[in-house]
Amino acid sequence: MVYTDIALTEDILDVVAAEWGYRGVGERLHGGEESAAYRLGEVVVRIGSPERDSAEIEWCNGIAAAAAGSVPEVLAPLPRADGSTVTVVAGHPITVWPPARGQWADGEDPTQFAEAAGLLARLHRALATYRPPPRPARSFLEIGLDGTPSAHLPDPDLDRWLAEFTRSTRHQPLHGDYYAGNLLCHNGHITTVLDWDEALIGPPELELASAALEFTDEIRGDLIRVRAFVAAYHAAGGTAGELDDFAVRQLIRHRLRREAAYFDIAVARGIEHDEDDHEYHRERLAAFHRFKP
Repeated sequence: MVYTDIALTEDILDVVAAEWGYRGVGERLHGGEESAAYRLGEVVVRIGSPERDSAEIEWCNGIAAAAAGSVPEVLAPLPRADGSTVTVVAGHPITVWPPARGQWADGEDPTQFAEAAGLLARLHRALATYRPPPRPARSFLEIGLDGTPSAHLPDPDLDRWLAEFTRSTRHQPLHGDYYAGNLLCHNGHITTVLDWDEALIGPPELELASAALEFTDEIRGDLIRVRAFVAAYHAAGGTAGELDDFAVRQLIRHRLRREAAYFDIAVARGIEHDEDDHEYHRERLAAFHRFKP
């Protein structure tokens, strides 16, 4: 896994002190493919990618704040004096968050598997009636949902199906990148959901299918554990409608195709991947074809 190398500079420390009122010595926290997080005393400072517009981050933070109102696992960004949550230093969007302890969730653990499905259901219920303004820029998962042909893993049948599915389903705010790396667990239980940078407005079925893949890792193409995750989500009262196997496969393939595009974009930007990353990428490409209904 490639993690970005972004320094917590004196300029950033000065801005955090001036605009949020926190000072201290930064400690780099684990993770971050395009952003870096540092523990700074009582808070966490997150330094985003210069590719992210501050208005986009502000919009995503608003989704997180809305969810935090009724879902205790969600952390809300800390506001500045003017109520906004983002400032920019040397092109990097800077945000400040409450701290959270724990390690990444484990989809192989039966308790956390069930909790992840239940938490997703509660997130969807919490956000079902929230009506934010349009997202300033499309999230990576949103691209292609309208049926626009993709240069990555082209599939006209998938494009047509996505266009019809998207037109015929209800849309709501979604986390957008719900997987084990964005959940923290402590003492064997999921306690925190992080990283709302890919939040979007879309069909909850899209996120359910995507999360089911992530928490089962069934890239071979069978759906036994995927169905179990979907069933646990529905049992917890999630807002997504019932999904047959055909729809699950097509929505998973959309996710896999967007991942392929993201990988190529990262390579074009000069990010170097190790052999494990390339092997993971090859497996996901193969899964795109394997899942074809």
